[in-house]
Amino acid sequence: MSIPNTPYKIYLEENEIPKFWYNVRADMKTKPAPLLNPGTLKPMTAEDLAPVFCEELVAQELNDTDREIPIPQEIQDFYKMYRPSPLTHAVFLEKALDTPAHIYYKFEGNNTSGSHKLNSAIAQAYYAKKQGLKGVTTETGAGQWGTALSMACAFFGLDCRVYMVKVSYEQKPFRREVMRTYGAAVTPSPSDTTEIGRKILAEHPGTTGSLGCAISEAVEAAVSNEGYRYVLGSVLNQVLLHQSVIGLETQAALKKYGIKPDVIIGCAGGGSNLGGLISPFMGEKLRGEADYDIIAVEPASCPSLTRGRFVYDFCDTGMVTPLAKMYTLGHDFIPSANHAGGLRYHGMSPILSQLYHDGYMRAVSVEQTSVFKAAEMFARTEGILPAPESSHAIRAAIDEALKCRETGEEKTIVFGLTGTGYFDMVAYEQFNNGTMRDYIPTDADLEKGFASIPKIDL
Repeated sequence: MSIPNTPYKIYLEENEIPKFWYNVRADMKTKPAPLLNPGTLKPMTAEDLAPVFCEELVAQELNDTDREIPIPQEIQDFYKMYRPSPLTHAVFLEKALDTPAHIYYKFEGNNTSGSHKLNSAIAQAYYAKKQGLKGVTTETGAGQWGTALSMACAFFGLDCRVYMVKVSYEQKPFRREVMRTYGAAVTPSPSDTTEIGRKILAEHPGTTGSLGCAISEAVEAAVSNEGYRYVLGSVLNQVLLHQSVIGLETQAALKKYGIKPDVIIGCAGGGSNLGGLISPFMGEKLRGEADYDIIAVEPASCPSLTRGRFVYDFCDTGMVTPLAKMYTLGHDFIPSANHAGGLRYHGMSPILSQLYHDGYMRAVSVEQTSVFKAAEMFARTEGILPAPESSHAIRAAIDEALKCRETGEEKTIVFGLTGTGYFDMVAYEQFNNGTMRDYIPTDADLEKGFASIPKIDL
């Protein structure tokens, strides 16, 4: 295919920031299965969700019909601090790979929180403030979500309580201190400050924690304190909705120069970045307007899509959240302490799970050392030190570009660069020292997690 000459960075104008979020569920032929009440196993209603989530976020969570959801003006104004974000033509990476492929990346790390997570954090904080709440509770893995939420809460004057996965709490003290600088209280999870945390510690002594553990503690803290609600940085429908600004801007920037992508790639943990990037393109695919090769990239140490099961499971280790039908490794699965903390989740967004199950995208898993080799190459060619999570997408983009070199195909590849890796230097140190190790769970390891999946006959 012929690609027009484009600038190294493609910027939209401020007035081109999206005014609406795109709801991909409206175009899905098979909608994501409803969340189930863990007590009754009936679909969750707005009344069921109201004690845990903000009222307007509940409405967004349950909305399967409206294609466009207006972005409140206050959120649009906040977005102007760091949006629109650049779409960069990776010409130096292309040259290093000696590939006929054209590679572009949407960079979401150009804000103080350092990642795409701020797109949803500010929306959820806005709705909490509008409802008159005192504060919110949440979990965080690598720390990007906790950082973004603490920043958003500081903007609206809300209290913020963050349960940070213990391994990340210990590996990333500076990320923790950014949260505290914004006024958040940060607790390593699992902790002895909640009933669920104490139970997990008793059952798994010495555990490094997981997002499932941290979610359990954050939910308990929210429902136990008047004037608080729980907010989540990934997985949920509402989060993918807010993150659609990534894909909408990417789509607009490509169309501005007449560029049609062939391959779209995102890292996959719970689904916030991947879902946000691909949603508008997936909408075109669902409506029969275009076709794309969409790739989800996950760590080989936590392979929910590539080796998981598509069933109803709890979203948390403590079994206090609703059940979601998703690709899961089992809510009791605790992945190895790899450095892509934001991808260490046992399940996958119900939206993305359904789309994957229906064959609209594919998934690959990659080993940690291979991911950091890709991160190193990207840093040396494109001048950005990428987050370990983002580097999974870089790995897959490089692999696709190398295939083009072998076949001579001139494909256009677009991937999401979720954020920067400047708080991940312990990981880079281990990679540079040659002490980083790969861990791939055996079938027997996965069976232990699968054993925790509830037997539900619907």
